[in-house]
Amino acid sequence: MFGNRIPLKSLAISCRSMSTMLYSGVAVKNTFDTAAKNSPDPRCKKALIEASRRISQGEDISSSFRVQGKAFPPLVIEMVAVAEQTGSLPEVLESLADHFDNIVQTKKDFASAVAFPIMQFLMAVLIVGGLIFILGLFSKAPNAPEPVDFLGLGLTGPEGAIKWFMWVFGLIFCSFILYKVLVNFLGGESFFHRIMLKVPVIGKCLQSLAIARFSWAYALTQQAGMPLEKSLKISLNATANGAFQAAIPQTWSLLEQGETLSTALTATGLFPIDYLQIVEVSEVSGTVPETLDRLSPKFGEQAKRSMEMMAAILGRIIWTVVAVFIIYIVFSIFKRMYLDQIQNALEQIDK
Repeated sequence: MFGNRIPLKSLAISCRSMSTMLYSGVAVKNTFDTAAKNSPDPRCKKALIEASRRISQGEDISSSFRVQGKAFPPLVIEMVAVAEQTGSLPEVLESLADHFDNIVQTKKDFASAVAFPIMQFLMAVLIVGGLIFILGLFSKAPNAPEPVDFLGLGLTGPEGAIKWFMWVFGLIFCSFILYKVLVNFLGGESFFHRIMLKVPVIGKCLQSLAIARFSWAYALTQQAGMPLEKSLKISLNATANGAFQAAIPQTWSLLEQGETLSTALTATGLFPIDYLQIVEVSEVSGTVPETLDRLSPKFGEQAKRSMEMMAAILGRIIWTVVAVFIIYIVFSIFKRMYLDQIQNALEQIDK
C-alpha cells in the first residue's frame, strides 16, 4: 500500500537541496535532475526523474507530483501549487524540508523514549518465562512435589514456557492486526485516536503533536496565500491524527456560516483553552498565521516532554507489575512447598 511513497527523510533532503539550488538561480529542470541524481533513495530518485520529464514537456511542478499517486504527500503537492502561483517555491520547499525534518526527529524522539520501556517489557516476559521453565525442571527432581503451577494457568516446564511466549506475543500480534483492520477498513481511526486523546499523559502527548503540526501547516498555507478551505483541510490532515482529521467537515461548516476560527476550533473539543484564547486574540489583531507559526515549536517541545514523562511512567508501571508478580510467585512457591506440606502433615497426624 505504501510501496511507492517517498520516505520523509529522503523528501526532506531533496526539498532542502532543491530549495538551495533555486535560491541560487538554477533552472527548475536542472534542479530536479540534480536532486534526483543525488538522492540515495530509489523511490525519491524515480519520482524526481519522472517529475523532471513532465516539466520538460510543459507541465507544472504540482501536476508532475500529483500524477504519481501517493509518492508525494498531499501537503507537498498543494503547497507547491500555491508556490508556483506566488513565485515562492524556494521558500516553500525550505519550509517543507524543515517540517519533514521535524517529523523525522519527533519519530526518533518517540522511538528513543519508548525503547527502554519496551526492553523492560521484554525482560519481564523473559523473566516470567524463565521462571516457568526453571520451576518446571525443579519440580521433576527425585522426590520433588507436584509441578508448581504458580500462574494458575497450567504452565510448567519447557512446554509451559513456550505456551507463555506464544500467548503473550500472539496477543500482541493479534491486537496489532485487529487495530490495523479497524483503522484501515472499518474507519475506526478517528474513534481510536479520540479515545487515546483522553488517556492521561498519552493524550497530552498526542494532542501537542497534532496541534504543533496544525499550527505549522496553517501558518505556512495562509502565508503562502492558499484559500481558507483548502488551507484548513490540509492543516487538519497534517496532524496525522484521525480525531482532528474527522473534524474537517464540522470546522469548515462553521467557518462557512461566518463563525471565527477560534469558535470553529472550540466546537471540535480537541484544542486546549489557552490555545483557543491565543487564536481568538490573534484574530482580532489579524496575525493568526504569524501567531500559530510561533506556537508550533512550543507545542512540539511540550509533546517531547510528554513523551519523556510517558516513557518514565510506562517503565515504572511495567516494573511495578513485574515486582508484584514476582512477590506473588515467591509466596505461591512458599505456600505450596512449605505451608501446604505442614498442612498435609497435620492432617495425617489428626488421622
